Amino acid sequence: MVEQMGVRDPMPGVVYAPVDRLERYVSAGELPTISLIEALSTSFAQHRERIAIYSPEGDITYAELDEQTDRIAANLLHLGLTPLDRVLFQSANSAQLLIAVVGCLKAGLIPVCTLAPHREHEIGYLGRHTEAKAHIVQGDDPKFDLVEFACSMREKIPSLEHVISLRGDTREGVVSLDSLLTDPSPISAEKLAAITHDPFQVAIFQLSGGTSGVPKVIPRMQNEYLLLAKRGAEILGFQPDDVLFMPMPMMHNAAMGCIWLPSLLAGSSYVIPADMTPAAWGDVFRRSKPTWVGMIRALFPRFEEMLDKGLGSNDSVRMYWTPDAARLAREKYGKPGIGMFGMTEGMCMYPPLDSPQEAFDWTVGVPLSPFDEVRLVEPGGDKEVGFGEVGEMECRGPYTLCGYYDAEERNAEAFTSDGFYKTGDLMRQRDIDGRAYYEFAGRTRDIVDRGHEKVNCEEIENAVSTHSAISGCAVVGMPDPVLGERVCAYVVLRAGHLAPSVVELGNHLKTFGMAKFKWPERIETIEELPLTKVGKLDKAPLRADITAKLVDETALN
Repeated sequence: MVEQMGVRDPMPGVVYAPVDRLERYVSAGELPTISLIEALSTSFAQHRERIAIYSPEGDITYAELDEQTDRIAANLLHLGLTPLDRVLFQSANSAQLLIAVVGCLKAGLIPVCTLAPHREHEIGYLGRHTEAKAHIVQGDDPKFDLVEFACSMREKIPSLEHVISLRGDTREGVVSLDSLLTDPSPISAEKLAAITHDPFQVAIFQLSGGTSGVPKVIPRMQNEYLLLAKRGAEILGFQPDDVLFMPMPMMHNAAMGCIWLPSLLAGSSYVIPADMTPAAWGDVFRRSKPTWVGMIRALFPRFEEMLDKGLGSNDSVRMYWTPDAARLAREKYGKPGIGMFGMTEGMCMYPPLDSPQEAFDWTVGVPLSPFDEVRLVEPGGDKEVGFGEVGEMECRGPYTLCGYYDAEERNAEAFTSDGFYKTGDLMRQRDIDGRAYYEFAGRTRDIVDRGHEKVNCEEIENAVSTHSAISGCAVVGMPDPVLGERVCAYVVLRAGHLAPSVVELGNHLKTFGMAKFKWPERIETIEELPLTKVGKLDKAPLRADITAKLVDETALN
């Protein structure tokens, strides 16, 4: 029984969960014994007539999605790809991107979730590291010729055999996805259905986050990624009549694991805008009327511009999924907001929907699975902190990775001897009505050390963004000869508004209930918040900017 729970054909470089832990999860009914694609196929059959995808390329029902992904899978196999071959994905959001990902899953291929802005440094490394056989790219990117780029990378990645273009590029030596959708394949439905999808095998290679360096490869297994997506849909209460809007990169874990995979498992509709402009978002809201909005705080200025210009309305929205701004969403937009904590490496937390309002406003909730194990330790040490004290989170569980792909040295640093992943995230536990919730207290490198008072930047950003003149905020520490660092707020202003003074903003934060030592002591205005390649807030240029300004000001004095 136990031996049957392990992977049948281990891939070199992949760290699999210990069999004794798998047995515990499976025996309790927590970890599924079917694959992710099997669960998706079941949902496709159950919701055949419903809209699966709203898109400028045309709306797609679940029946059409099932049929099209079958064709893609069969033709990918006909090209000579075989189960467990790796496929690089590099594209902006589109319906064809989603179809290609699901087609790969049906063929037993492993998508490697790179990003459209990646270039030779990242793609070359990731392609060689994963020994990718195919490279699927966007064929109509107006800013960069990804097809030509992929063809050039074929010369630099020895394993790479095929370049496949989404959205119609037909140049020589490149396969278009349109042809895979329309050309008949000699691979029969029976042969496709006969492909073995091991629940304990890798389904997807996700990538670690960060603003610099080459990302690490994160193996997400068929059944544990299914557990993450299915439990998320259950906790959030996704229903077949829900319409979900989440404009972040679809290949990133936040969109894939938390929104569009749960949407497809629940029979809901997933909305894909034409681009990231407020006008395109307005088209989405007028036409498909989303009931759920998934958005990080850094994207709120664009959403607010859509609302302020009357391009779209949030009347249809019943909940905002926003990891870092639940209270902000509730106060600004008049609809409930649910925060969360999530890592591409696994661990996720949500407040249960029946939680008190205090839990939604101030915490990231509780672990998604009752089998998640969390401990908080002194940063840089291994001694556990007391209840209510800030500590660095270590975790393990049924859907948290056991090791990065083919990265022995990194794994030795990132995991404890008993298999807990060292996250680098700071948390404290908070008692609310007799239940322990987790409160995010910053990242080990995203705090301001003001006179030895550790200030959580995200907490300040949320509070500052509630000011009526401000639609977005990023907080960084600015060097100070006395205190070490002081708090500097970079703000994006709403149209027609002036920036508040330091005194005015302090009065607002006093009303908000924030301790005075956390108030920004300098305010800088910017046109938009800088973002990383995965759409997260990028503070590196802001830290460099304020440091340079302080140097210049000192020289003038």
